[in-house]
Amino acid sequence: MSLIATANPPASTAEPTVSNDGWFPDMVPTQVRDACRLEGTVTTARLLPALKDAMLSVNAELYEWAAEQRARWGYEQLADVPAPQIGGESARLLHYRRAVHECLQADLQEAYRESAATKVGGGGEEAVREALAAKVDYHRKNQRWAIADLLGRARCTVELL
Repeated sequence: MSLIATANPPASTAEPTVSNDGWFPDMVPTQVRDACRLEGTVTTARLLPALKDAMLSVNAELYEWAAEQRARWGYEQLADVPAPQIGGESARLLHYRRAVHECLQADLQEAYRESAATKVGGGGEEAVREALAAKVDYHRKNQRWAIADLLGRARCTVELL
């Protein structure tokens, strides 16, 4: 007989779909967990507010563009804006979800940065903080790229020397 124990079991509570503003798509927490590989590492009580914050953040960045799409072209939702179809779904929806996922992951990494570093002890805290900062930067870059892709703009990375 063998036993396989998991340190982070999947979330067991039902998680309601997070409704959006009607123009941007709703988000399904179980799909977000799968896409972000969160499994049971983030509780539902922490995931839902963080997901809402990420949605609000991305929505705010796209506000002017979305307002123009509604006013100038009459599109009623993001899915109506012309875009290539990938797997039967609008590429713009895919870019939107990726932007939200990356924003969420960056926010969660930032929120857990201090608690992760204090568990190390023995002087390794700085290395842990640097590794987490690199992850946050990675997710923010991917968020920027997803938004640029959604808007049809070129990706741009600028680094101060």
